[in-house]
Amino acid sequence: MKIVEVTDRTPDLMERLLEVWESSVRATHLFLSDGEIKSIKEYVPQALNGVAHLTIAEDDAGCPVAFMGIEDNTLEMLFISPEERGKGLGKRLIQYGIKNYGVERLAVNEQNPQAKGFYEHMGFQVYKRTELDEQGNSYPLLYMSLIQKPFETIS
Repeated sequence: MKIVEVTDRTPDLMERLLEVWESSVRATHLFLSDGEIKSIKEYVPQALNGVAHLTIAEDDAGCPVAFMGIEDNTLEMLFISPEERGKGLGKRLIQYGIKNYGVERLAVNEQNPQAKGFYEHMGFQVYKRTELDEQGNSYPLLYMSLIQKPFETIS
């Protein structure tokens, strides 16, 4: 697995990342209906093109299997193909984001307890909750901040 900074956001790459996004969301966001996923999917290319730092993980064939977007020390998105989950890829990406872009905060859907648990494991802690997501839908968000760098030793 190779972590790569995206410098050229080509239509082909955006289409492949959209596929990673959809397969990831269908595996983890069980609270969303098929119609809601299709509706949100329309806005994903704009988010991918608009985020300041887009980083992907490629498999040995050079195909993206995960990606994250970072803006202003905030993890804006992290999606991993279902077949790559549980292999340490999310951990590697988060550590990369913390080291290279100073990631110190993020928001996660309250209805995605696996993601919340993962972020807690990585050193993040909830500091705020909202009833609505950023689009005004009734999906509560948990805002988390980094309280300890992952696996950092404390003296």
